Amino acid sequence: MARQNQTIEVKGSKIQLINKNKQDYISLTDMVKSFGDETIIYNWMRNRNTIEFLGIWEQINNPDFKPLEFDRFRRESGLNRFTMSPKKWTQATNAIGVFAKSGRYGGGTYAHKDIAFEFGSWLSPEFKLYLITEFQKLKEEENKTRHLQWDLQRTLAKINYRIHTDAIKENLIPPKVSKDKINIIYANEADLLNVALFGKTAKEWREQNPNKSGNIRDHAALEQLVVLTNLESINAMLIDKGSGQTERLNILNTIAITQMKSLVGNKHIKKLK
Repeated sequence: MARQNQTIEVKGSKIQLINKNKQDYISLTDMVKSFGDETIIYNWMRNRNTIEFLGIWEQINNPDFKPLEFDRFRRESGLNRFTMSPKKWTQATNAIGVFAKSGRYGGGTYAHKDIAFEFGSWLSPEFKLYLITEFQKLKEEENKTRHLQWDLQRTLAKINYRIHTDAIKENLIPPKVSKDKINIIYANEADLLNVALFGKTAKEWREQNPNKSGNIRDHAALEQLVVLTNLESINAMLIDKGSGQTERLNILNTIAITQMKSLVGNKHIKKLK
């Protein structure tokens, strides 16, 4: 069931949160109410450091981000004539981290929690600390509820586990990455891991599954999530050693295949389902 919009109170200000694509977004419009009006948001967005932060966040989290437009904005930022707004940013770069929502109730500018916390630093370090604290309290309450739901889901899963066939398990084994794939330079490290484990990028998965919500990792099997965690650590180690993307993709893909073959029949993994 989709989680409804929520509200937290930070130093006397009620701040709305919404859930979009299973991610938390915080109202920047509500955040500025005790400091002034929304021109504060526009001034923050035209700052060069802000543009760089937003661009890096998008490159990490958004495979459809347009880096050329980002580079143009980065070059122009700092000039007196340079202006920026959420609408201008999202339309030009295909950004997902900041967006404007219309409506009398709940309308305004929203940003992903990572970006909202950064904006909090612009407003006041004290305000940012209170914002993070209240947000964390909300998450802790959610986790208590989710724990009860998880117990129920785990019980139901035990009943249905027998329908999992060997053929389904075999489909979890990632394919050996082709030479054509290896020659592609991926936009970010997240997609490198996606190709190593799932055999496809996040964008390719969305094109193949237009009716599914979330992303490729939201629909991963438990075994795949376990391997993904391992690959992230191994990739960090390989980066520290100076290994290039092509070499790392080959290594990570081989490891993913080996670990998945081991995990699909692991009795300890079965107990978690």
